[in-house]
Order: sequence, then C-alpha cells, then structure tokens
Amino acid sequence: MDILNLTGRKRETYQIQLEYSLLWECALGIAAITNTPLIKTLEKPPTYWTDIRNSAPKELLQHLDFVEKNNTWKALLQLLHKKPFFQLSEFTTYIEDLPNIDLKFICLPFIGIHYQELRHNAAIGVQTAMKEMQHLTNDHPYLPDYIAFICHANEKLLKEHLIHVMTGWYETVINNWPEKLLAILQTDYEAKKLMAEKMESEEFVEWATGGVTYLPEPSIHTVILIPQYIYRPWNIEADIEGAKVFYYPIANESISPNDKYTPNHFFVLKHKALGDEVRMRMIKMLNEHDRTLQELTSQLNIGKSTIHHHLKILRAAKLVESSQSKYSLKRNALEGLAKELDLYLNQ
Repeated sequence: MDILNLTGRKRETYQIQLEYSLLWECALGIAAITNTPLIKTLEKPPTYWTDIRNSAPKELLQHLDFVEKNNTWKALLQLLHKKPFFQLSEFTTYIEDLPNIDLKFICLPFIGIHYQELRHNAAIGVQTAMKEMQHLTNDHPYLPDYIAFICHANEKLLKEHLIHVMTGWYETVINNWPEKLLAILQTDYEAKKLMAEKMESEEFVEWATGGVTYLPEPSIHTVILIPQYIYRPWNIEADIEGAKVFYYPIANESISPNDKYTPNHFFVLKHKALGDEVRMRMIKMLNEHDRTLQELTSQLNIGKSTIHHHLKILRAAKLVESSQSKYSLKRNALEGLAKELDLYLNQ
C-alpha cells in the first residue's frame, strides 16, 4: 500500500548518556565470578578467577556464595544507578541510610513503567503483588526467584550483605590496581565521548557495543553506556526507569591507553572483511536487499560452503547479521567506517 506522508515529525530516538566508575567494575566483577555457567566464556582465563577465590578472605567467599545463590549482584547494579557515586564509602553510606521500603523497591527489577505500583506493593510486602511480578517474569531464568528473595529478605541482613560483598571485592580485587584500571575505563569513556558527537544515537550504540542493534522503544528516552573490563567479551543489558543500560566491553586499544597506535579490534576486522572481492560483491548484493544463502550462492555461482565461510567473516566483523534465514547488511557499521578511521588517526 502506498502512503502519502503529510507528517512533519521525525522518528523519535533516544539520548546517549556515558558513565564510568570503579564501582561498576566492582559490582560486575561480583556478577562475573558468581556466574559459574558463563565463567569459561569470559576473556580472563579460569585461573584468574581461581586465584581470586584462593586469595579472598573467608568472609568474602561466604558472601560470594550468597550472591551466587540469590543473584544479589542485581541489587548492587540497581542501587548504583540511583545517583553518581565516586567513592566506595559514599555507596555504602547510601545503602546504610536507605529506608527499608526504598531499599526493597530499588532492588526489585524494573519491569515496565506501568508496573511501578505493583513493584511498590511487592516492596511493602503485598504477597499478591510479589506473585504477579513473578508471573510477569516467569520466562526469565532467575528473576522470579530473585523477586521472592528480595520481598522476603531481612532488610538489615540484606544491607550488611551488600556492603560486605562490595567492600570485600573492592579491597581484594580492585585495590590491586585502582589507578591503572581507572585510567583504562576513562580512556574508553573519552574515546566513546568523542565518537558520540559524530554519530547518530542508534549508530553509536551499535559501534560502542561491537554490534548490538538497539532501536527506540516507547518510554525509553535514554541509553546509558558504561564501559567494563571484567566481563569482556560480553555486553550486559539492563532496564531501569526510563532508560536502557549497556555495560559494554571496553575496546582493545583502551587497555593500553599510552599506546596511541593500537587500532580498535572491530575496526581492523571490518577492513579485513572488506579486503576480498567476493565479500565486496556480497556486501553490494546485501545493500540492494536481504538475501538467503541460496540466493547468494546462485548469483555468485560459488559453493555454499565457501559462501558460508565468507558470511562468517562478515558476521564476525559485525557488518552482516542474519534473521529468519536471510542475511542483511548492518548499514550503520558500514557507514561508520570513515568516522572510526578519523577517530583512530586523531587519537
């Protein structure tokens, strides 16, 4: 159907907000070490996590076991979003001074603007509200149990746990190299801040996260991007009131902030992926419209296994994505190449 467009409104998008802090790194480290099924997929080797456990005081290990059982790392992240915290003491004092109802409300997950009253009722102990929140999140792997835990938790003991595990991890892990770690996070933040001025919001999120496509949603006005080192190579996605959050893996070049000649990993992969005639043909074909593997094979007159190999390279470089048996071009990634080159040459 043809549409006559008489509207003057532009499609709404979101604003970008950039943050960084050692406290985010601390909470995400606690999340990482207690996510046993995922730990082998993290960039840091298993020996790194074993060494931390071997050197950690007994009290911290007990609290980490409690985190693994109840997913209280989620509570730490929710609390860290309430306001900027620059020192660990600020954060722990904030937790100590929080009224009990506010503590539970903040720790409970945000599941949508229309469910805030339900969240409040669950926080004050209304069992039907708790059960409704569990029902609304029943397809999530841990949220129903986490909701029940927060609703039934003793507030004094919960506060003590959150303060002890955060303090213990900070003193055991973060304090080993706070200045260098902060410099790494700040370097990545500054690089992203420069690029944010050159890119549209959606293009920037895709670039910063290494390929996550996030389209605007109703009631989401802000996307918060927080660099993290400890959880590489994973992006962690979260929802808070009015915002989508991505704790994204810092770029390789940020790890050596004094070496201005280290290029971005995905930037190199993209250029390598484009440095082949067959893949360039495929890019042009996908620029025309989405295509299936069979369509690419037929038009290029090349075997399926070879085409599949080229597609794998293009997908690894975050230039192509697949959905419902069709391959499509990630145009934002392609269009951002000149801006990435400019950032690299002038950093």
